Amino acid sequence: MAGRLKDPPLREIAIGHTTIALSYKDGKFGAISNICNHVGGPLGRGRFDGDYVVCPWHNWKFHRMTGFGEPGFEDDRVPQYELKIENGNLYINFQPVTERNKLQHAPHRLSRPVKREEGPIRVVGISTTATDSKNPRYSTSDKLLEIAIEHARTVLGAQTILIRLNDLKFRNCEGYYSKAARACTWPCSITQMDKTDELDRVYEALVHWGDVIIVSTQIRWGAASSLYYKMAERMNCIQNQITISDRVLIQNKVASFI
Repeated sequence: MAGRLKDPPLREIAIGHTTIALSYKDGKFGAISNICNHVGGPLGRGRFDGDYVVCPWHNWKFHRMTGFGEPGFEDDRVPQYELKIENGNLYINFQPVTERNKLQHAPHRLSRPVKREEGPIRVVGISTTATDSKNPRYSTSDKLLEIAIEHARTVLGAQTILIRLNDLKFRNCEGYYSKAARACTWPCSITQMDKTDELDRVYEALVHWGDVIIVSTQIRWGAASSLYYKMAERMNCIQNQITISDRVLIQNKVASFI
């Protein structure tokens, strides 16, 4: 029986309400909780990084034998289970040897409560025009957006910001929702894991700062720009909060499109 559990070398097994990430490596079995400390990802569906099991959702790591977190985060641990082999059979004690311990990680600044501070109307302009920045071209949609933002600031007395997606470096949506609804988090999983991802500026403007959102896009072959769709796909983390938490992050705002 134990021999059948060597391949695949990492799997999830369930007995009742208990799920375990069972691993086999270097001639030894290991058993830790299948539930990641982050947002509950299935460790048994992950992969190895040396002796660490890597969660398939957001890459958190736990030692496959002890359940301890990766170096620097050892106290962030998942339960370890005792096991033994007798007469070719693998036995697992489903009473954990160690307890789960979750370290308190500093929350991302975007995760703060959404609260409209006092002040004048705030207008956000978002240009989704894709162009070669070294050889720019004239864009009618961008020009109209600039006129609208300038009018809001000088004539209407609004506070304004203009964000050009073409100037930002941000990753494509990586489809965490396709793994599980809870894997698509707010703030965006990419934003939390990658400090160089600059779409946080758009999230800040849309969720926390702006009252009026004006989005401009070029139209090619009857469709919006590639940057428009790239941004829109990364907005799924906002919509998904309604699905998993009944939480509406964007409300009482006005949107328009150029």
